[in-house]
Amino acid sequence: MFSGIIQDVGKIVSLSKFDNFIRVSIKSNIKGYKIGSSICCSGICLTVTSMPDKNIFTVDVSPETLKKTNANSWAKNIIINIENSLKLGDEISGHFVFGHIDEIGHLKLIKEVSNCWLIKIQIPKNLKKFIAKKGSISLNGVSLTINKVAGDIIELMLIPHTFKNTTFASSKQNDLINIEVDMLARYSLSR
Repeated sequence: MFSGIIQDVGKIVSLSKFDNFIRVSIKSNIKGYKIGSSICCSGICLTVTSMPDKNIFTVDVSPETLKKTNANSWAKNIIINIENSLKLGDEISGHFVFGHIDEIGHLKLIKEVSNCWLIKIQIPKNLKKFIAKKGSISLNGVSLTINKVAGDIIELMLIPHTFKNTTFASSKQNDLINIEVDMLARYSLSR
């Protein structure tokens, strides 16, 4: 489990494709993980499988994860948001993020407005019932608050700190965005 407060922006240093999964090595400055640790990579809960260097960890991405996330478009040298899993007693500054991606959305707009950044994401229609104004959502692992819902478009505002310390600083229109709806909304509305 994670909080959606990004601790580092890591860089993919190698990616190997196998028959039904990929193995990804990521360079990151965060500490505290070990082999077997859960680590959030752009919103996806993955397991550290090796640590070839003190600043590099490796994860395997399964076929189901490749099908449901933007990991299918990962390549060498791209950057991804990184967060260690929560430990008992850690502050939860965002919201509970599980790393279980629901769907992929599309970035429709990212625009500076009064020193902040307005973003608009097109969401799949099947997620609309879990989306509410002022509700929480995880986008590429970042815990954010929804400002507006208009059809299949959600609007959010990034403060300068969030913009500068996540992959949103290099995002562009039509980027694929990993979406995880708020777990409270999922369980209260899925009955």
